[in-house]
Amino acid sequence: MRDRSIVLWVVLGAVLLAVLNLPASVSSQAKAALREGVAPLQGALSGFTRWVGESIRSVRGIGGLVRENQQMSAELVRLRNEVRDLQSLAQDNAALREQLQFSAQSGRRLTPCEVIARDITGWWQTIRLSKGVSDGVSMDMAVMTSDGLVGKTVDVSARTSDVLLISDAGCKVSARVVRTGAFGVVSGNGPARSGQASCRMDFINKNVPVLPGDEVVTSGLGGVFPKGLLIGYVDKVHKDESGLFQRADIIPKADLGRLTYVFVVAEQSYGADDYLMKTRSSEGGAP
Repeated sequence: MRDRSIVLWVVLGAVLLAVLNLPASVSSQAKAALREGVAPLQGALSGFTRWVGESIRSVRGIGGLVRENQQMSAELVRLRNEVRDLQSLAQDNAALREQLQFSAQSGRRLTPCEVIARDITGWWQTIRLSKGVSDGVSMDMAVMTSDGLVGKTVDVSARTSDVLLISDAGCKVSARVVRTGAFGVVSGNGPARSGQASCRMDFINKNVPVLPGDEVVTSGLGGVFPKGLLIGYVDKVHKDESGLFQRADIIPKADLGRLTYVFVVAEQSYGADDYLMKTRSSEGGAP
């Protein structure tokens, strides 16, 4: 076996020497033939190498696109959240401007408050405000918005106060129909399945015509609610079961389901008639 190997190497060496010593014309022809024979293999190898390189670059590019897409998606989410925050701030700003403008124009001393909580057991019954005794808020003070009456304070701590809404059955408001001057008592109907807060006005004189759309305001009687605060509008009118009175369904003007900022009426102002009565009383004249 070893002798055969030696012989093979000797033969290969002799062939190599013979090729190297060939004439130039013959050597060129041999080299050309070798190139022609090897060219297809070299072309295939080169094409395969390019394909592998392009595939690797493509995979890397896809990975980069995936990462870029993820970053753009995250940025889009962040921008959308910022837009929502800005829209919310704009709405709060508009609400504050409206309430503050109302406060400046009102003839009453009002304490602005933010609604910080609601009674989860009864959506329309109570809300909690951000101010209390330390801010001049006390029990049985009227609470309103620029739209109309909301309720009255019923439980006050140093820094918070709870408000019983006019839609609660326990909130009683002495009221008057503006068009006719008819008096009555407004109370709440409690939570409604439709989600719309509603009230009712009882003990209206049966002989006084009350019509849908009539404006209802506080009468000023009872000492809790100042005179002239808008409560809402008559929706429907019914005869009382006793036949002695009539009652009316009232739609509150203030949106009790979307309260954000309210005012506690800290002091009642006087209109022209009230001021005249107070002046006559102080002068000893007839009220």
